[in-house]
Amino acid sequence: MPDKDLNIIQTVDSIKMNSCASLMAVSDPWVTLGLDIDHCRRSFEGEGKEIYVLEYKGEVAGFVIIQVLGSFKGYIQTLCISEKYRGRGWGHGLLQFCQERIRKISPNIFICVSSFNTKAIRLYLEFGFEQVGELRDFVRSGFTELLLRKTFGPLVG
Repeated sequence: MPDKDLNIIQTVDSIKMNSCASLMAVSDPWVTLGLDIDHCRRSFEGEGKEIYVLEYKGEVAGFVIIQVLGSFKGYIQTLCISEKYRGRGWGHGLLQFCQERIRKISPNIFICVSSFNTKAIRLYLEFGFEQVGELRDFVRSGFTELLLRKTFGPLVG
C-alpha cells in the first residue's frame, strides 16, 4: 500500500466519521442488510473503539473501527473501502495496519463478515483468518455473519 498520497490517521472528528458512515450506507454489505445512514453513524459510538481513516489525496477512501477494550479486544468491527477504490490492495493494507495495532493488545484478531460478501471473505481468508463460527440472524433476520479469527497464540502463556 505504499503511496505518498495514501495515509491512515486515527480520528475522533465527527465530520470524518460522518463521511465514513456515508461510505457505509452506499456500500455492501450494509446496503444488502438494509442499514441506513443513521444506523451506520451509530456504529461509531461506544467505549473502547478506535477509528482510523484511510485518506487518498485528502479524500476519505476507507476506514476501520477496532474494538480495543474488554474481553473481545482485537475485534475489527467495521472495515470499509469505498467502492471507487476497491481492487487496489488497500483493504489488505488496512488489514495489515489493524494486525500491527491489535498485536500490541491481543494475540487474536476477530472479524465478522456477511456470508454473501464473497470478495471480503476471500480477502480475509487469504490474509490468514479462519472461520470459527456462524451467527445466524445476527444483524438482520435471514442473514448469517461468519465469525473469523486470526491468531498468534493463546491469551495466556
